[in-house]
Amino acid sequence: MTDLVDAMPKLPASPVLAAAPHRIGIVSLVVHNLDAVSRFYEDTIGLKVIERCGGTARLGTGSTILLELVHDPAARRRSPREVGLFHTAFLLPSRADLGAWIAFASEQRIAVHGASDHAVSEAVYLSDPESNGIEIYADRPAGQWPVTQAGYDMPSDPLDIQSVFEAAGGRRWNGFPNSGIVGHVHLQVGAIAPAETFYRDLLGFDITCRYPGGSFFGSGGYHHQLAANIWNSRNASPRQDAVTGLSCFELLARDRSVVDDAAVRLRAASVATTPLEGGFAVQDPWGTRVLLRTA
Repeated sequence: MTDLVDAMPKLPASPVLAAAPHRIGIVSLVVHNLDAVSRFYEDTIGLKVIERCGGTARLGTGSTILLELVHDPAARRRSPREVGLFHTAFLLPSRADLGAWIAFASEQRIAVHGASDHAVSEAVYLSDPESNGIEIYADRPAGQWPVTQAGYDMPSDPLDIQSVFEAAGGRRWNGFPNSGIVGHVHLQVGAIAPAETFYRDLLGFDITCRYPGGSFFGSGGYHHQLAANIWNSRNASPRQDAVTGLSCFELLARDRSVVDDAAVRLRAASVATTPLEGGFAVQDPWGTRVLLRTA
């Protein structure tokens, strides 16, 4: 991933997420067909091509890059059973925006493969042309997020699509809103315990919810900026070669102390890091590269 400090995502509309110690920056995917995948994110998700250089396309809103696509025709096609990306979750500013996108998707006959009411949010699921998972979602107000002794209650109930559609009030979809961001990244991993050790104990997230075979990691009270599951990838090995799909993602820290504290914990655990401007890069236990740096 290119160093894109000047193109960091703006603060999200959600006060909880904006104030959190961590949020998601740029997500980088390796693809075989750069033109087809780029066009999908333009036409279906509503992102704009901000920069294209050689075999790399960077898309987002305004001058803010959210997604990087790297062309590598030699990369092996990732199996759905392997570690990597479960989905990239694009957070819309409001329920009305989600309703407008649902109306647009219906008009354009965009194939979706799921829709859920998670109590903390409402979401629709689909995939890009190379089977990279995507979530389009809108948060409910934070005061409405149901809390249990174990954390947030995030069920996967049926989505009331008609209600969300009506929330748009006839608003037309005009592309991904400028205040939209990548709200979270959901990973496929080989085992839950090492994922919790890495993302909670070393990077500093809280576990906000557990499903059978899945853990959700939040920061600063947000329901989750990261998640990891073994639903398709139980006991999968770390990546060994160039493969399509998720290459790396950024975690943007609110201040330098968040980065420094994580670096201390990683050193104590003998986990190698690579210096970057404003922070460092590190690999999780399955070879996914995480770039932790100040926003």
